[in-house]
Amino acid sequence: MSELHRKALTVPGSGKTISRKALSRQSSAASSRATSRQNSRANSRIGSRVNTDDEGDLSDETNFSSVAGELSTFDELPEPGQDWQDVLGDLIERICDRKKSSYQGREEAFAGYISILSTKYAKEEIVFKKSEIVDSTLRSIKSGRSEKEALLAAKALGLTIITDPTEDVYDKVSQMFKRTISDHESLLLKSALIHHLGAAAFYGGATTVETEGIMNFFLEIVESDGHNVGAGDDAGVVTAALEEWGFLCTQLEDAEEITADSIDALVEQLDSSEVSVQVAAGENIALLYEKSYTEAEEDELDDPNEAGKKWVQRYQPYGRTEALKETLAGLSSGSRRYLSKRNKKTQRSAFGDILHSLDDPLKGPRYSEALDRNGAVKGSRITVRVHKTGVLRVDKWWKLLRLQHLRRLLGGGFLNHWVENPVIFESLSLFVEQF
Repeated sequence: MSELHRKALTVPGSGKTISRKALSRQSSAASSRATSRQNSRANSRIGSRVNTDDEGDLSDETNFSSVAGELSTFDELPEPGQDWQDVLGDLIERICDRKKSSYQGREEAFAGYISILSTKYAKEEIVFKKSEIVDSTLRSIKSGRSEKEALLAAKALGLTIITDPTEDVYDKVSQMFKRTISDHESLLLKSALIHHLGAAAFYGGATTVETEGIMNFFLEIVESDGHNVGAGDDAGVVTAALEEWGFLCTQLEDAEEITADSIDALVEQLDSSEVSVQVAAGENIALLYEKSYTEAEEDELDDPNEAGKKWVQRYQPYGRTEALKETLAGLSSGSRRYLSKRNKKTQRSAFGDILHSLDDPLKGPRYSEALDRNGAVKGSRITVRVHKTGVLRVDKWWKLLRLQHLRRLLGGGFLNHWVENPVIFESLSLFVEQF
């Protein structure tokens, strides 16, 4: 098994990979829907909006996303009645044939490509042109005539990576991404490429050592408040670095060393004046506390029936946990006068949740002790509605951070990729609860 697929199949904290048989049981409902869509693939038509009926409805009974803003979605869609595969093929030709296109034409082609790949799993349609698509997007990122062309090319490349996540992509894009993040004048492009570098490392074949190297690059951005990449005190760049650091951290089986190296920088960012930076840092802290627990070994069980149920904390993530709790409690009050009502609400919700997880790191985000109508504890309240037939429950911080990454990249269309793209499905490992 390749390292890429081994990492995608690993359940954090367990030290084990999910068997194909177990995955088959998990995905029985999802796979039947995917099969029916694939059988009708050739006859699919695009209406006024791509895949509206298949978009995910996310809810935690209050507010799903604690991050400030997502990458832009572009709506350059085909005319009603056109085969989306044919339209995509034409767009790919326009992207790859740079000699016959202006930068405005490339912007339009990238925008249409993004709109389709965001909501359709189109591996079959791009696989034979993938190398040319990657080369063209890299050229537009490096020397695009406008900021918009570069941003659209970066988005198109991120979607290409996640649609066909092969193991050669990371080596092809990583150094160029890092140089552009460091040297380009556009703060928006720096933020976008940080997100897509995270995707390239996770899905594009980076080794564990390379992943940790990218995490160190992101941490240096955080520690310098963006100054080391020419983005001093820019909240967008620092937030992006924090978000992708946390996303990549979900891959690591043993996070003790990286916790020791990073926890002080994360705690320091809780003093930021920007809520998005504070929340991203806080969510990473919650993840590190969660990852300090692993399943109990056989000789640690008091009862054989505890197997798979008992978890043991292996190390203390932070030496001043009580002081950290005081800081989190202050943030959860949302008492800063200069904050808008929306930011106060986000701050209260996020840090109340993070504080709760420090008290019990195994309960995950948005955990409620309240009882439902059947007298059972409600537990995690973050759910993703699946095609009006069931819900996915996000009950771990590592799942939330991976889901937020997919939402940034794919928007509401991530459910189609989750159902049809095996690497993405396996990386989330969520169970569908039927209505």
